[in-house]
Amino acid sequence: MANPILRQKLSAGEFIVIPGVQDMIATVMTNKVGFDIIYGTGYWLTASSLGLPDAGIATYTQMVDRMRTITRTSKAALIADADTGYGGLLNVHHTVRGYEEAGVTAIQIEDQEFPKKCGHTPYKRCVPIEDMVEKIKVASEARQDKENFLIIARTDARASLGVDDAMRRMEAYAKAGADVLFFEAPQSEEEMRRACAAFDLPMMANMADGGKTPILPAHVLKEIGYSLAIFPAMTSLVAAAAMEKSLRHLKEAGTSLSPDIPMADFNEFCKLIGFEEVWDFEKRWAR
Repeated sequence: MANPILRQKLSAGEFIVIPGVQDMIATVMTNKVGFDIIYGTGYWLTASSLGLPDAGIATYTQMVDRMRTITRTSKAALIADADTGYGGLLNVHHTVRGYEEAGVTAIQIEDQEFPKKCGHTPYKRCVPIEDMVEKIKVASEARQDKENFLIIARTDARASLGVDDAMRRMEAYAKAGADVLFFEAPQSEEEMRRACAAFDLPMMANMADGGKTPILPAHVLKEIGYSLAIFPAMTSLVAAAAMEKSLRHLKEAGTSLSPDIPMADFNEFCKLIGFEEVWDFEKRWAR
């Protein structure tokens, strides 16, 4: 059974703010802060684990393994990026089954050609609408828990084909059985409002810092008509900036200590990562 919290919150009309996680350190920090839904971001998981761009290079096997590790580490439900489904219809079927078995709550599939690109970078190309419709139908049928495991259909058509084509695609994806619609990279609040006004299904906003879409606060996104918003880049970009600042200080001053650089408490982090269980084990079994 998939974690039902996403379905429950959407049904209750509660607007959901969802941070992206790029590794297990970010994941345990979302545990500490108390988020109950998180987002496994393809861009940043690929960057953190492989040091490669989000350009269709990471494989299904690599990504499902990362998602499984997140669900093991996290106390929250996980929405997982699955790119294009990693191939044709049989691949989509296998991907949905694998992600669901890994403990994922919702899977996001996009309508780009392979190799796909990050939604806020150039040179994206989309498959015909009919091909994506078939993927959504296969994904909907493949899931074991049809009540709580959700299918998020993303269109990247805005960049190369325009807003009108993106709207046609979302309409087709809704009819095909998608549970949530994801209009990637709208370039203005007007475009965001147009998309939200056109559909009864929950709409997901992508608040990708540095991307093409305006970053808006939760209360504005809710007023526009969104049901949930992911913030996939925030933890990664903040962490990268903090690491650069601390590394420059180390290079210049020769020490890690600085009143201007906040640092997590080591002993607390040991507890967050699970060392208390190790210590309890040692107390019981050490000779």
